[in-house]
Amino acid sequence: MWLVFTLAGGVVLGLGPATVAAYTLARRRARYETFHAWTEFWTVYRREFVRASLVVMPMALVATLLVGNYLYFSVLGPGSGALRITTFAALLALGAVGAYIGPLYAHYELPIWSYIPKASLLALTRPASTVLLLFALWAIVYVTTTLPVLALVISIGAWIYINTWLCLRFFEENEARLHSKGNQ
Repeated sequence: MWLVFTLAGGVVLGLGPATVAAYTLARRRARYETFHAWTEFWTVYRREFVRASLVVMPMALVATLLVGNYLYFSVLGPGSGALRITTFAALLALGAVGAYIGPLYAHYELPIWSYIPKASLLALTRPASTVLLLFALWAIVYVTTTLPVLALVISIGAWIYINTWLCLRFFEENEARLHSKGNQ
């Protein structure tokens, strides 16, 4: 569904709302709710079209620029090793923050401008959780590069579901920790 609705929005306009709709439905599925997937996906896609685009597009734009820079520095050869490593580190940091954006958006109602800072804060203050999320992403990317047909069939959905499931556990743990601190 994510791929169909992203393409239906002309990729650029469809990426944000399709991503948010996928994470919203993954959250509902992780909570064992029942629903009609296509109908709910379309409902969330329409409802969140502008707001989701404003949250997802800056991350997608930065990711596109960093990937372009990384590929450019890779072609330049060994002389640009430091720039390539720096760009890779920036991509890794962006991946860490990006791993929290979708589940954060689906789980919490926040002002638009606060999702990226909150996701950044989670990525920095929860290093074990962040490493686990990046490992799960790496595993899915590795399997997908080994069997590219999986990208169209299962990889995107698997990442969204696993990412949502893990983040919901991390959010519950974080809220419990904050609640216990508040009661002391």
